Formats: sequence, C-alpha cells, structure tokens
Amino acid sequence: MDDLLVDFLTETNESLAELDVALVKLERAPDDQETLSLIFRLVHTIKGTCGFLGLPRLERVAHAGENVLGKVRDGKLAASSDIVSAVLASLDRIKLILAGLAETGAEPAGDDSALIAALDDAAAGRLAAAPAAEAAAPSLAAESAPVSAADTPEPEPAPGETPAPPVMTAPSPTPVPPAPAPMPAAEAPREGGEAVVAGQTIRVGVDVLEHLMTLVSELVLTRNQLLQLARTQENSAFAVPLQRLSHITSDLQEGVMKTRMQPIGNAWNKLPRLVRDLAHELGKKIDLVMIGADTELDRQVLELIKDPLTHMVRNSADHGLERPEERRGAGKPETGHITLNAFHEGGHIIIEIADDGRGLDLARIRAKALAQGLASEAELAAMSESQVQRFIFHAGFSTAASITAVSGRGVGMDVVKTNIERIGGTIDLKSIAGQGSTFTIKIPLTLAIVSALIVEAGGERFAIPQISVVELVRASSEGSADGDQPVIERINATPVLRLRDRLLPLVNLRDLLELGRAEERAGELYIVVAQVGSSLLGIIVDRVFDTEEIVVKPVAPILRHITMFSGNTILGDGSVIMILDPNGIARATGSGSGGEQRKPIAETVEDATSASSTAMLLFRAGDAAPKAVPLGLVARLEDIPRDRIETSSGKMVTQYRGRLMPLVAFDGVRSEGETQAVLVFSDGEHSMGLMVDEIVDVVDEVLRIELGTEAPGLLGTAVIAGRATDVINIDYWLRAAQQDWFRGSSTDAAATAPHILIVEDSDFFRQLLVPSLAAAGYRVTAAASAAQALKLRESGVKIDAIISDIVMPDMDGLAFARQIRDGGAWASLPMIALSGRVEPADIEAGRDAGFTDYVAKFQREALLDSLRQCLGHMVDQ
Repeated sequence: MDDLLVDFLTETNESLAELDVALVKLERAPDDQETLSLIFRLVHTIKGTCGFLGLPRLERVAHAGENVLGKVRDGKLAASSDIVSAVLASLDRIKLILAGLAETGAEPAGDDSALIAALDDAAAGRLAAAPAAEAAAPSLAAESAPVSAADTPEPEPAPGETPAPPVMTAPSPTPVPPAPAPMPAAEAPREGGEAVVAGQTIRVGVDVLEHLMTLVSELVLTRNQLLQLARTQENSAFAVPLQRLSHITSDLQEGVMKTRMQPIGNAWNKLPRLVRDLAHELGKKIDLVMIGADTELDRQVLELIKDPLTHMVRNSADHGLERPEERRGAGKPETGHITLNAFHEGGHIIIEIADDGRGLDLARIRAKALAQGLASEAELAAMSESQVQRFIFHAGFSTAASITAVSGRGVGMDVVKTNIERIGGTIDLKSIAGQGSTFTIKIPLTLAIVSALIVEAGGERFAIPQISVVELVRASSEGSADGDQPVIERINATPVLRLRDRLLPLVNLRDLLELGRAEERAGELYIVVAQVGSSLLGIIVDRVFDTEEIVVKPVAPILRHITMFSGNTILGDGSVIMILDPNGIARATGSGSGGEQRKPIAETVEDATSASSTAMLLFRAGDAAPKAVPLGLVARLEDIPRDRIETSSGKMVTQYRGRLMPLVAFDGVRSEGETQAVLVFSDGEHSMGLMVDEIVDVVDEVLRIELGTEAPGLLGTAVIAGRATDVINIDYWLRAAQQDWFRGSSTDAAATAPHILIVEDSDFFRQLLVPSLAAAGYRVTAAASAAQALKLRESGVKIDAIISDIVMPDMDGLAFARQIRDGGAWASLPMIALSGRVEPADIEAGRDAGFTDYVAKFQREALLDSLRQCLGHMVDQ
C-alpha cells in the first residue's frame, strides 16, 4: 500500500469520527450553520480525494451524501432526523468500504445502488427509508476501521476565512510532485484586530513514539542506577553532573509523555452517535452531556478504556433511563440525561458516568444474588445498600428483565471491572432509587512510567503503585499497645486493624507469598493501606523504603495466572522486582470490596476462559496422581472441622448452611488433621461435598482427554499443568451422594418440561451439560454436530430452545444459527451461544448470526438464568 493511500485512510477516518459527532449535533440544532458548513466541507474533501485516487465506489457514495448535504446547506431541505439518518447511513457504508480498502489495498466489490437511490430521493425531497442494512449498520464497522496515528487534527480555518485547499483533492493529469517544503502557518484574524498564528502539526507514526518511549524508559532505569551508585560515595566528582543528568532525564521523560497524551474526547467521539442510535432503537429521548473532553491521558490507557466506557454508556441508556411515558409519570422531563465528566486528580484521572434514570433495583439485585447462591438471606439482610449494589460487578450477573440487543446477556459489568482493574484502576458506584446512578472510574494517567512505593517482605522487595496507596500506618502487634498507636486485633482468627473507628482487614504479604512464616513478634509493624474498589485493605510488610519512579514491564506468561502481580520492574541497583496489584491480592485472599462474595482460590484466575482453554481445579486424593475438575462446576471450597462430620444411616453428613449435606470420600482419601478439605457441588436445593486430601491449584489448560478409562468416577486422563491428570466424572460422584440427584419431580412434569437441544462436538462438555440441565427440570437431547442437529429438524423433532457451541468442525455455531434463522420449524426458537469466546466482538458476531443470548462456558448459573428468561413462561406452567 503506497504512502498516498495510507495518508488518505488516516485522514478520512479522522474526518468520519468528526462527522459522527457533528451530525448528531446538527440533528439537535438544525440551524447551526457553522456545524453544517463543517460537515459539508469534510464530506466534500472525502469525495474529492476519492476521485483523485481513483476510488469510484467510494466517490459515488460520498457524492450522493454530499448532494443531500448541499440541499440542506442551500436551505432546500431541513436537517431533520430522517435526513441525518440518511447521511449517517452513507457514512456507515464508507466505513465498511474503507475497512476493506485498508485490508486489501483495493476497494471491495459491492452494490451500493439501493443506498445511492435512497440518498438521491432524499436530496430530491422524496425521502424514503434507507435500506435496512444501512439504517442499522453495525458499529463494528466503525470500530474495525483503521485508527489514526495522528495525535492532533489538522487546524480548521477560522470562521469567515476561505478554507485552505484540502490535501489531495485537486485532480492532476501529471504524476504527483514531491511534497512542498513547509510554509509559514497562515495568520487568522481574531477580535480586536490582532493576529494569532495557527498551530502547526506534524504526523508521526505511533510506532516511532512507542520506540522513543522505550528508549526514555531505559534512560530512566540507567539514571536510577547511577543515582544509586552515587549515594554510596561521598563527595564524588560525579554528583553534580548526575544531578544535572537526572533533571534533563526528567524533563525529557515529561516531554515524551506529552507526545503520548491525547484528550479523552478521542475516546468519546463515537458516543454521541451511539447514544443517538440507542435512543431511536429503545424509543427513548436521551441527551448526552460531555464535560472535560480535553482532559488528557496516555494513549495506551485511552485505548484500553474505550470499550468499558462504551458498555457503560449503553448500560445507562438501556438499564438506567426510563421511557418518556415512565419519566412523565415519575414527574421527570421526558428527556433523560447521561453525563460524562473527566478531570485530573493527583496522578490519576477520574471519569464519572452518571444518569438521571430509575437507579438500581435493590430488590431485584438481592433476589438475583440469592438465586445464584452468591449470598444467603441472612447475609443479604446484613449488607448495606452499597454492598448489595456491587453484586452487579459479579461475573454472569444481569438484572435485565428481558434479553435485548443491548443487554441481558449475563456478561458486562464484570468485564468492565476486570478491564479497569487490569490497568491499575478502580470502579465505584452510587445509586439512588428514582434519581439515577453514578459510576466513578479512577485510572492512572499512564502505564509506562509510574510512581511506586518500594516495600520488603521475607527478604524480597516489591513495588506497590502509588495510585493505590492511601496511607502508611505503624501499628503495634497484639498486647504491645503504646499510647494512641493502633493495635492489631483478631476477629475469628483474622487480623484486623481498628483505624479511626473503622475495621481494616489485614493481609500479611510474607504469608500470602509463602516467603517464610511471619514471626509473631512484639513491637511495631508496617501496614500499607491500599484502595481496593470502594474498600480499604491493609498489607503488612516487613519494611518500607521510599517512593521511586519505575518503568513497568509486563508479567512473564508463566506468572500471568497469579493476579497478585501486575508487572515487574528494575530498580536502581539492577534488582528485578515484582509490582503488586492490591485488587489481585484482595481477590486471592477473599478480601473483596463491597458485597462481592469471593472464593480464595477460584478467584485467582479470570472467570472468562478462552476458546482453547478451560479453568481446572487441581486437587489430590488417594494415590499420588493429581485429579482435576472444571472450576465452573464447583460451588465452594471448604475446610470443614472434623468434629462437624457425623454419620447418619451409615453415610457421612455435615450440617452446612442450615441443612444436612451428604459427604462422599474420594477413593483412598487419607487426609489427617483438624479439618477436612471438601469440594462443594450445588444445584438448587441439592448440595454434596466431595472429600479430598488437598486442594492444589487452579490453572487454565487446553482440555484434551487423551486416555479413556473404565475406573469408576473418572472420565479419563489429560495433560494438565505438565502432568498426567485424572479428570473426574461429576455425574458419578453426585449420584453417589444422592441417587435421586437428577430425578425429575414426576413423570408428568418430565413429559411437559421444556425440551432443550444441545449442539456440542465435545463429548466431555455434553456429559457435563446433559445432567446439569436435566437436574434443572429440562428434557435434553444432545447432538455432536450441527449436521446432526439439522437432521433432527428435518425428522420433525419438536424442541423449545437450542444451546450451541460456537467453535465446531465442519459447520461452526454462527453458520448453524444463520441456517436455523433462514426458515423452517425452528426459525423462531430461542438460541443460546455457549462459548469460551466472550469478547465484545464475539458477542456482537453471535447476535448478528441470530443467537438470542451469549453465555460463557462453565457459567452454569448464567446459562440457567438465560433459559429461564427465554422459557420462563413454560417452566412456570
């Protein structure tokens, strides 16, 4: 692809992003001539450049859109909502063509005649509805278009000034001449008769800036090492030059950081169009207010928060804001408001997303949390409103009453929270019933070079990002209080610190990282108070050094499953140390913020798995060979005191959560001690405990059962974490605990239960899903491929819903869904995608193919909830 075409793609995508915002603005203020002139000029530039580069398809579409805008500019047409929709449809088609052009270097083939005819009718005053594909063009097209490498847009001409000739618009019969030497910037008149020189800009590739940032990072490390050496020598001749070098390095670092800084408005530019389309789709009146769009942050951070911001704005529009008639009934204006506000605070940026809608429904959240087993009724009753509200951040949690194209998928806010925490940020919320909700995001300005507190535990040094540190506290160990100094206490054997009339949970870093047992010693202890969501967590360390600017390096792949670390760095003395993540520490220890209920081991890995891996819980029982079970099937991990294990009718039981729970010992279990390790499996009112010797780890692995077995209780052997591991058969152990585990309530009920078809090529997953859904009261039929499922349709089998994997041989789930939706007996059935791929693009592709819902594999409760939403009326009968 030649440089001319690359420049065209860059500039055109910049213009399209600006056009989306400007058209939405024009729709709200049709008489805004300045905005109209800007829109016309940008579209005219795109059309002219297409002709110059020999891109006829793009030129035809742009020309048709320009004709409509020309009539609006001349006053022959009003800038109505229908006219704006028609022009937006042309821009969506341009984005799609540009995506193909960027990929192949040539215009993709396609027929635009229907779109151009609709635009011509609009220009002639015969407005017809734009083709359906255009009226609802996928936003993915805009997102997949090439991203501009420029940090600043080209300067616009001042009002009243003749626009400068746009780049590459004049056709020329001769070869393109070399670019002329830079000319002095034009002077634009301003009020008072004075002149001001317009800002000059230059395009620089992002890769050049990234390389420059890497060099500066290495320079900072070298500077730190030299300063460390200088501190060991008194009256060194190098002291003064080193101080000068340090200042120059700091100035250079600041200058390079500025080249990476971009206004957050660049991440907001697609939101006005998004909100406008959502308002039309949902039948609502929505006004988007953006404050602080010029607030700057690092480009890398900007890219990482685009998707979370988009999801939260969609959530506010769908969940938060009411329809006009509901707002009138509540005494509110018909138009709801979503407000985005960004501002700097210290070394980080605060982003607020607020709406004046209905607020969170606490009763519905409590009911959902109870149904999913996240908390008991007693625990929910003891929680504050803020703690209950934070359940919405739990994986698979959705309060949507129905499944729509916007929400109700069971994935969303947990992914937002995970992505924000991944960049060292936090998210909090405040909601008032009937008044609205406000989400507050706190993120670092940059991820490349950050200020960190250096601490020591067990003889090893660690860095804690300064953004997470609230304060440092020197406390006394138990029984050694000295005046007003805080004292460490214990509640149920858990250390806590009473800090200003607030109980602060404590974690000993030495114990957590197994760096040698922390000695119980009298005297002073050092506690780092860290912010974790809306809560505080105290981290006990052996020693505190000083703050230092560190260069963040990514964690090695072998350590990425340990979420307590967010990266590593090199200190001035050359030592490589790990950077701690307080959010990951909270997850690993169960010290979650708010009302989130966490499992100490299960939460050390991400809930969402990739298409090629499965989260597996490893344990030992009996012989030396490790055992494994899919993590998503385990409800809880418990250490039950042996004195609570009883015998009834020759079977072991324990009193668990107010009921008797049967216990089954895995063959050969011989664990000793005061407690017994138990894996708890739950399904509705059923619970059972599988007694094992030791819980070892949680790992993400590609699950391939390579050797079958006839041994009872096992499915076969797979290689997990580098060792041959037995994968257990859950069905066998559930029946061993309760013979009636999978039995329906009655024969009549079984006959009238909804009939579910599972399309899954993996024998393993079919064996997991069939008994699990049968236990929930469904009749289940399983097909090993999409072809088998289609044969069942041809044979006249009647079903009520389809659950299908996405990644399958021969015909994948997306193609299968499209074939089902094309017509036939099952065309209108609910279809649920069950996949390990849960990225936004995957979910969007699933929706486009015709799936009603999209659920992550091993999110059992989310799957059951989805079925209840789709078939609730049938299950209730």
